[in-house]
Order: sequence, then structure tokens, then C-alpha cells
Amino acid sequence: MNTAALPSPPPTLAPVRLQIEGMTCASCVNRVERALKKVPGVESATVNLATETAEVSLLDAATEVSALSAAVEKAGYHAQVVQEQAPPAREDSALHSAWPVLVAALLSLPLVLQMAGMALGRDDWMLPPWVQLALATPVQFWLGARFYRAGWAALRDRSGNMDLLVAIGTTAGWGLSVWQMLRHAQHGVPHLYFEASAVVITLVLLGKWLEGRAKRQTTAAIRALQALRPDSARVQRDGREVELPLAQLVVGDRIVVRPGERLPADGVVLEGSSHLDESMITGESLPVARHPGDAVTGGSVNAEGLLVVRATALGAESTLARIVRLVESAQAGKAPIQRLVDQVSAVFVPVVLVLALLTLLGWGLGTGHWEDAILNAVAVLVIACPCALGLATPAAIMAGTGVAARRGILIKDAEALEVAHRLDVVAFDKTGTLTEGRPRLVACEPEGIARDELLALAASLQAGSEHPLARAVLTQASEEGVALRPAEGVQAAAGRGLSGRVGGRELRLGSTRWMAELGVASGRLAEAAAQAQAAGRTVSWLADLTQAPVLLGLLAFGDTLKPTAQAGIAQLRAQGVRTVLVSGDNAGAASAVATQLGIDDVRSEVLPQDKARIVSELRSAGDTVGMVGDGINDAPALAAADVGIAMSSGTDVAMHAAGITLMRGDPALVADALDISRRTYAKIRQNLFWAFVYNVVGIPLAALGWLSPVVAGAAMAFSSVSVVTNALLLRRWKGARRG
Repeated sequence: MNTAALPSPPPTLAPVRLQIEGMTCASCVNRVERALKKVPGVESATVNLATETAEVSLLDAATEVSALSAAVEKAGYHAQVVQEQAPPAREDSALHSAWPVLVAALLSLPLVLQMAGMALGRDDWMLPPWVQLALATPVQFWLGARFYRAGWAALRDRSGNMDLLVAIGTTAGWGLSVWQMLRHAQHGVPHLYFEASAVVITLVLLGKWLEGRAKRQTTAAIRALQALRPDSARVQRDGREVELPLAQLVVGDRIVVRPGERLPADGVVLEGSSHLDESMITGESLPVARHPGDAVTGGSVNAEGLLVVRATALGAESTLARIVRLVESAQAGKAPIQRLVDQVSAVFVPVVLVLALLTLLGWGLGTGHWEDAILNAVAVLVIACPCALGLATPAAIMAGTGVAARRGILIKDAEALEVAHRLDVVAFDKTGTLTEGRPRLVACEPEGIARDELLALAASLQAGSEHPLARAVLTQASEEGVALRPAEGVQAAAGRGLSGRVGGRELRLGSTRWMAELGVASGRLAEAAAQAQAAGRTVSWLADLTQAPVLLGLLAFGDTLKPTAQAGIAQLRAQGVRTVLVSGDNAGAASAVATQLGIDDVRSEVLPQDKARIVSELRSAGDTVGMVGDGINDAPALAAADVGIAMSSGTDVAMHAAGITLMRGDPALVADALDISRRTYAKIRQNLFWAFVYNVVGIPLAALGWLSPVVAGAAMAFSSVSVVTNALLLRRWKGARRG
């Protein structure tokens, strides 16, 4: 094993995760990121608008979290550390979170009704100016106070955000109305615009509330995973059964799990047999049988039998906690396309402010109607709010990673999710990835004795061995009901095989080379051995050396293909992806597997350290390459690929090096992972298209006076909600398979 080729871990410390409150648009994200990056000891900071979180990587252990929170507070937002094992947050009731919207709507409704009355020719619906002022002012300065606070913080930071645009625009409309009211106090009822400012704030508040409800649906996968962790566990201690909170469990505890209960921790079955429902963790719909000695995962549901399980991993080290961390990390990360959006949004608000000023001056100086000029400038400010732009990418990534997790596909970072959709080539390791990784006895050819006798002698000689080939013989003997006999003097001959006595016979079981050394002739079985070896089988011989060396028979072993391997390769071919088999096996074995599965290209007899080189060669040809593997020797190749895909049935090293982890060893999930990547990226492009369309079309219309501030506010609110709703359509994805 070449451990020198493994990727060395980065020198950064564990990332700090912060919950950020008060962000409203992509410009806010940029401000918080800049503030965090200025803190000494911070290597990088990534802020996600949809999850309202920040991932901060520290280089210096002396950097205090309080310094990070202080930097966020100074930028005008609130931050608190997310606890690793915090229980799933309780959602506020719809009424509790919606009260600002309801109050704003009640205050704005009379103002809207009077405008509707004017459109119908009912002047008697017009409210006195002081009543309009009384209704609009609480909406403007009480319910709309959040816009002033966040806008002022942005100004102090010499930047802009959505709140600043709303604050300036609605204040201009409210101020114009007050000025008109005072100016014409003695000359009847002037035309006022209180309803425009009040309705814009109400619509923005409504849009943010709807957006928040939709965003909570994108995090449903995380909450569902967190809910799998029960609050308590039944434990055997000091000869009695006690129920303890999960926090009081220790590794080694004997946990009693009754039928219908969830396993509170990872462990190993000590007593009992049952079937476990692991669908929420692995995506496997069928219950899985578990017996003494089998590993079990916390969060699984015990179907019918009573189990006693020894706890092996708790809290942050459990499989469930690691899955939650992976999904959260992917949802908090940024896809490469988001960096372009961030660059655009960094200059977006200043540009909008300039356009609004030009609209104001153009209309005011060109027509002399400064009231119309102010209203058109307000419409420009409102329609241009970059909420949808900031939500377009993260909302799609959250929905995509969430639905993938439910299907047993864990996407570790957003970059892997984005790149996977354009893979040209997928390279597969063979053993444990496309095959079961457990050899089976595929041929048993006797010579001069009965087949049952050959199998009985070989199994009896290997009864105490844990070698994979020995287990294959013993399994076959058990399945066929062959009785074992006592064996004596069994010894292992290094690199050759086994020797011992069974039923008075002096037996030797081992390799072709050992048989040649012992003078055992292969006879008529030589051709069968050659054919088996050409097909990639491992061949062993059994000989009787009691008198003269006599051949008793041939045993051939082969690794079984996974049931879904052929369908998985076919799905990749249907997606236009070329497949390559990269294996350390001989050319015959590798070619036989490739032919059976329909794999396009074969690279055989590859040393572990050369797998990464082959992946690099494929990439140098201009292809975007994915690598699928499960062993520690696959880790360099997984890291070298554009996207590494690891089987969770393999080693932790392989999963650490991969961008995507498949929670069950199912090759067909590779095609599913690529499919959800393509669908997610399509949603990102759709969202960005509509986000830009709203602004590119809306701003000129507002500047030309074709959009009132009220319509602009409604369009802005609708744009944010439509982007998140479009992303939520990903939750209907079921995968290519219906297992």
C-alpha cells in the first residue's frame, strides 16, 4: 500500500459556523464576507444567503469567535455560533412570523382602497391628508425600521444593499407626500403618494416572509436528518435497564432497541436479529437484515426483533452527525458560478443608485415635473433590489443537495455538484466498486473423486481460516449442505496454500506454482485452469500426498458483479458519458468485467500509485473526469479527478478525498448523482436568467415611467419568491431508479 501518495490534510483548523441575522440580498453577503476576512487569523469566509450562515476557516487557534461576531456586528448584522449538536430549530408559527406583514397590510389597505375609488370615479373615498399620514407613517418608520437600520449600516461601510434602496425609495415617496400636504394645506386635498411608499414596504415584507417560508422548505432535508436522532436510549448498566438522555451515553454501552424504535447511536449487534429500515440514511427502500456481529447505524428504525447493540460512535463522531455536516457544508458552500454573481452584485447597488439619480435628473430637468421624476426614481430603486440574484444559486444548491441526500447521495461541496453535470468520462475501480469485493467459488472440478467429496475435503481443511478464499469455500459448502470432517495438523505455507490431514489423507491446497513444486500433474484440468485464468479467475488445486502426489481437483474463484453495475453503466452511456475501468487485475479479468458491463475502455494491471496518473492523462486529453472508488489506494485518484465519487462501504480516506459519497455501494447511484447535478445546474441557470431579466427589463421600464413604485415592489417581491419556488421543484426528483 502506497500511503505516501495520499493527499496531506490542509493546515487550517476546523471551520467555525456562524448563523447570520439581518441579511437581505447578495450585497449583504459581500459585506459580511469582507468583514470576516478582515479579522486577523481568518483564512477564508463563505457566506450563504439562503441558509443565512457563514463558514469561516481559521489559520490561528488564538483567533476568538467573539472577534468574528464583533466584526459581523460592526458591519450591521448579528452573528452567533452554530452548535455542532444543536437540536433541530423549532419553526415559528405562521402567525408569529407574519404579524409585521399583516399589520402593514391592514394599515395600507385604506390607502389602496381610496386609490381604487379614484379609478372608479368615487372621489368620496378619498381620505383626509392627515389620516393618510397617520396610516402611512407607522408602516414607513416602525414596520420599515429594519430597512433604515440595515441601510445605515451599509452606508457606514461605504457600500449598498437592498435595504438601502428600499429605504431611500420609500422615504422619497413619503417625503414628497408630506411636502405636498404642507404646501397645499390651504388649497384642498393635493395628490399624495403615501399609498405608494406604504404598499412598497408591505410588498417587500410580504416577499421576504414568503421567501423565508420557501427557504425553510429547502432545509427540510437537514431537519429530517436531525430528527432521526432520538432524545434518549435504553441502556443495560449494573445488571439493570435504565433510560438515559443521549448526552449521557458512552462508547461501549449496551443499548437495548425494541421493535419500532430508532437506534440512538452507531454500534455492533451483540444479541438478537432483525431488519432495519435505513432509508433515511442510505436511500435504500428495502429493510436490511442485521445479525450479531453486524454494524448498525444510528437513526435506523428497528423493524421487528429485540436488539442489544454495543455503542461504537456517539455525538459528532456518529454516521448521522457526519452526514448532517456534509449536507450542511455543501449547502453553505458556493458554486463557482456564484463567484461571478458576487462580482456583479458588488457593484450592482452603486450602479442602481446612479441610474436612479439620472432618472430623477432626467425627468425633473427634462419635463419640469419633479413629482413624476421622484416617483420614477423610486420605481427604479425598488425594482432593482438584488434579492433574487443573491438567492438564485444557493436556493438551487440547497434543494439539490437535500433531495440527493434523501436518495443516499452525499455531496460534500457545491463545486462538486456544479462540475458533475459536465463530466465526459467516469473511471471506475473494479473490486468493491463494480464487484462485491467478496470472492465466490465459481467452479469446482473434481479429478477421480466425486464433486461433493472434493468440496468436503477442501472445506474441512480450511474450516479455521479467515482467508477470503477459504470463506468462499466454506460458504459454498454450507449452501450445498456438505458436512465437514475433522482436520489435523493444518498449517499455512506462506504464498503457497494450506497443508493438513483430513480422514487419513495428507492434503495440500494451494497455487499452481506450489503444485508444480510438489510434482502434482494438472492433467486434463490444465485446459479448464487456463480458461478460468483467462477469465480473471483465481485458481487453487487440491492434491493428495498420502502416497504418490495425486491431483484431486481444481477450485476457481471469482468476484461477483454487483446487481446494479450493468444498469448503472448503461445509464451513464445514455447520458453520453464514456466509462473507463481502472484495475490492478490482470488483463483477462479486467477485460471480462468490462465486456460483461459494456465499459468503453480498460486499463489493467495498474498499480495503486498509477491510478492518479491515469486520471490525469484522461484530463489532459481535454475531458472532464470523474473517478469512482472505495479503497484507500483509490484516494489519490479520487483527489486527482475533477469529481471524486466514493462508496461509503469503503474507507474513510477515500470518502475524505471525494467530493461526492454514495451512502450505499450501488454503482447505479453514480448516474443518479450526475443527473441531480445536471438538474440542479439547470435550475441555477434558470434562476439567474429570471433574476437578471427582472432587473434588465424592469429598470428601463421604471426609468421610462412605465412602472409605478407599487408595481415595481410587487415585481421585486415576486422575483425572489419565484426563484426559490423554482428551486424547490427539485424536491420532486426521484432519480433514474425506482428501487
